[in-house]
Amino acid sequence: MENFNRLNDLYFKKLLGDKKRKNLTLSFLNGILNKDDENCFTDITFLDKDNEPLTLDGKLSKLDIRANLNDGTQVDIEVQVCPFKLMAERSLYYWSKMYSEQLEKGAEYKKLKKAIAINLLAFDYLEDEQDWHNIYNLLNVKSHNKLTDHIEIHFLELPKFTLKDMRKIRTSEAWIAYFSGKYSKEELEEIAMTTPAIKEAVEFEDTFLQDKIERRAYEQREKAIRDYYSYMSAFKEEGLEQGLQEGLQRGLQEGLQQGLQQGLYQQAIQTAKNMLKDKVDIKLISKYTSLSINEIEELKAKLDM
Repeated sequence: MENFNRLNDLYFKKLLGDKKRKNLTLSFLNGILNKDDENCFTDITFLDKDNEPLTLDGKLSKLDIRANLNDGTQVDIEVQVCPFKLMAERSLYYWSKMYSEQLEKGAEYKKLKKAIAINLLAFDYLEDEQDWHNIYNLLNVKSHNKLTDHIEIHFLELPKFTLKDMRKIRTSEAWIAYFSGKYSKEELEEIAMTTPAIKEAVEFEDTFLQDKIERRAYEQREKAIRDYYSYMSAFKEEGLEQGLQEGLQRGLQEGLQQGLQQGLYQQAIQTAKNMLKDKVDIKLISKYTSLSINEIEELKAKLDM
């Protein structure tokens, strides 16, 4: 399938979040965490976790895979498709929950195990970093000595990735090349010659796309992403234009600000109407338009919906 999005939440979850293919998840994790044959993770147990996604209708944006590794290490894999400015804060928040939830009330701190957060991003996030893979720990600001190895947060930025030498490819590079969508089926087949897990991933992808039900669900997720961008683009561009026009008519900075606010408000109303017609949940409409629940309820009543 042309332009197949391997970061689609449904597909990604089935590829790396299913115990039937945990060998692929272990390959991905061992590659990203730079583990060799002697210290690699050998088993993984997936945990159920239902964090509320920042999505339209719960269908886009991020995926959460939470698991325990064979040495007790906790790992959380997040996929973020749409740009999100507070990615660091959110990742730290999820890391803290993962770390703290290890202990039951009254348990000793020595039972705590290392917790690793991995963020796979479809956009540039770290403006001051050139590398596609950046790792953060807790360090002394003077000596740079590590306080503890219990915290480790990874950011993998797909747009920054370029495969330099296909003949000397590492496992981590093979997986990022696969998820980036930058490489053809023929190039992936060449990569699979040195990384068998990629061959299995490509074969699963073919099977997935041949399943009409799975493919339909995939297409619905993709539509949700397109709708999200459409709503946000219309909200920003039309609201800004209307606000500027009203502000220019006043001829004063105060008028410009008021015009912008009024224009944005009117566009928020229009966006809310469109989302109501598309049967988007009221709480999500409030989130993306900044209108109150009461305002949206009143708008819904006026539309007789």
